[in-house]
Amino acid sequence: MVNKIWLGLIVIGFLFAAVKGDINTVTQAAFDGAATGVTVCFGLISVLVFWLGMMRMAEDAGLIKTISKLLGPVVSYLFPDVPKNHPAMGFILTNMSANLLGLGNAATPMGIKAMQQLQELNPDKDTASPAMCTLLALNTASITLIPTTLIAIRLNFNSANPAEIVGSTLIATAIATIAAIVADRFYRRRYSKKIPPLSPPNTMTLKR
Repeated sequence: MVNKIWLGLIVIGFLFAAVKGDINTVTQAAFDGAATGVTVCFGLISVLVFWLGMMRMAEDAGLIKTISKLLGPVVSYLFPDVPKNHPAMGFILTNMSANLLGLGNAATPMGIKAMQQLQELNPDKDTASPAMCTLLALNTASITLIPTTLIAIRLNFNSANPAEIVGSTLIATAIATIAAIVADRFYRRRYSKKIPPLSPPNTMTLKR
């Protein structure tokens, strides 16, 4: 679906440019955008490598484990249908810890692993379980203490103060996370009411 949307936007852009007779501007913008994308990617490599190394050091030093312990009760509340000792809980905690530090690239593999584990617990393999929806919502709107990727992008574009967005990012992501949790709780209750209760066994059938 996303690929179709992007394709549609590109086609519409070229059509409007052709109608206005300004196709050369669009072509030049496409090449400039491609060049800028490559430049930004190379600029992000050093910063991301640094923070991923810091993430590994924090993991070896026990910081990630400490954060996971602090988040443990919260995660148990947010994922009541996932057993505490299930492997999915470990991946969820690691994913949330990485997102807190703004390391989306490090959080993504853990999020995928968590989804795979949650799929094993999912009774309906063709429909996302409530726990999977909760994880997706939290991963999308996670509270970020240090927006590492955004700071790296601002550095790459010669920002005078690339870290000045830390406060606003923290407030924005906190509001987004609260909204995600409220929506998740609402739809969980709404979904649970639609599930019919299990009917008791037929005693006549059992006697036969």
